[in-house]
Amino acid sequence: MSGILEGKRILITGVLMESSIAFHTAKLAQEQGAEIILTAFPRPTLTERIAKKLPKPVKVLELDVSNAEQLAGIADQVREHLPTLDGIVHSIGFAPQDALGGNFLDTPWESVATAMQVSAFSLKSLTMALLPLMQDGGSVVGLTFDAQFAWPQYDWMGPAKAALESTNRYLARYLGSRDIRCNLISAGPLGSMAAKSIPGFGDLAATWDVRSPLKWDLTDPEPAGRGVVALLSDWFPKTTGEIVHVDGGLHAIGA
Repeated sequence: MSGILEGKRILITGVLMESSIAFHTAKLAQEQGAEIILTAFPRPTLTERIAKKLPKPVKVLELDVSNAEQLAGIADQVREHLPTLDGIVHSIGFAPQDALGGNFLDTPWESVATAMQVSAFSLKSLTMALLPLMQDGGSVVGLTFDAQFAWPQYDWMGPAKAALESTNRYLARYLGSRDIRCNLISAGPLGSMAAKSIPGFGDLAATWDVRSPLKWDLTDPEPAGRGVVALLSDWFPKTTGEIVHVDGGLHAIGA
């Protein structure tokens, strides 16, 4: 029986650790029949080492989504390995340390601007850079952390994720005529590299121990990866502008 991504060609960003959602997305995508290509920054060699643990060999390209020159050339680089793309996975987020950890009121604009550009605007810039490879439509899937709440210690990454979620809706609006679907997975907290950079992350994650209807495992990124793969597939042909929660159901629960 063929997989749900059989024949699909997918570009995946953000594979930094074996424990990341992006890594498990890549692994599941290959298992479901997709050809994939990875981009990485700032250490492509790290991603190349992690990629050796995937079921099949994969090419890793360097891409800084805040670098206009690299964005301008990425489609040609991808085309050397895959002639077209059916999907893009945006797993990119960054905020300087002074934009996190309770420093919200004192964070300078320069740090906020960096968080916004890398974590939100890059969804648009990456998609547009790769649009020439998606002439037959496809699926763009990003990763968010529920931006309807003000989380402890998360600070300016919260507004950045809110901007990401709004950007996703506008991409869905403008790219629907090209048969390109744009959706997000809102995952619960995981012990990823991004999470470890957030001071007080343990306190934030502890919320899931007491409020999540389904037991949540900080060490298991596969459920979120499965959500990404599902949205990349043809099983959601008329779903766009959506945020699918893979968070144990906590988003639906009050106190």
